[in-house]
Amino acid sequence: METRELRYFVAVAEELHFGRAAQRLMMAQPPLSRAIQQLERRLGVVLLHRTARAVTLTGAGAVLLREARLALDAVEAAESRTLRAAANRPTLVLAAKAGASGELLSKILDAYAAEPGAVAIEVTLGGPGQPETLLRTGHADVALLHRPYDETAGLDTEDLHTEQQVLVLPAGHPLAGRPHLAMAEVEALHDLPLPRWPEPDGSYPDGPGPQVRDHTQLLQLISLGLACAVVPESLRSQLRDGHASVPISDAPTVTTVVAWPPQSTSQALADFVRTATRL
Repeated sequence: METRELRYFVAVAEELHFGRAAQRLMMAQPPLSRAIQQLERRLGVVLLHRTARAVTLTGAGAVLLREARLALDAVEAAESRTLRAAANRPTLVLAAKAGASGELLSKILDAYAAEPGAVAIEVTLGGPGQPETLLRTGHADVALLHRPYDETAGLDTEDLHTEQQVLVLPAGHPLAGRPHLAMAEVEALHDLPLPRWPEPDGSYPDGPGPQVRDHTQLLQLISLGLACAVVPESLRSQLRDGHASVPISDAPTVTTVVAWPPQSTSQALADFVRTATRL
């Protein structure tokens, strides 16, 4: 299979619409349809069910979508790491989620800088899902990720910290004084919808909650009484007077991990991971 075919298939599989996929790829629809048909003939399987009203993935198509994303990430990572290696600058690019694990990240950076042979660290902060993407596509050497929200399959990881989750809501809300809440109560809050974070392709899922891009925007919406949010307990340090937080007794715990590509042979990366794990 060619990477061009994989990109075509991923666009159709994500959009589930040939017209929108063609627009996304900036090409005409007929050659896109022919390319997908040719791919199916070569593989000898049906990847997409097509009707006059809808396009859906078959079981084989769902597998190819998952594998194609990984393959395209690997191709992009090879290109990115090759270009960065040619620059001949000893640096590590660290990707992290803006507003998350700030205190831990600061401690790790300070401790690593004191290590003999430490190289310069370039920190890239992004929104939800972006650190994982930067790492998988080779634009970052190492990342701080958060399970279960980030996918760590195919990466090497070390657990750094596990914590509970809390509900952040306006200080004057009737639930603000509760000692704890259950997730069912959080999901039943009609007056305070949960926010909608962007998908990897930049689109937002359907729902009543406001669209948010970062934690600063989210906290302002909460203080205005327009949203609530389920966040790791460590984010309590960023709350202001207009916020309250209540522990959620049955929410899944969040584990911060340091993650890196399994094929990396960088001594600087090994030293950084060792420092993070020690802390």
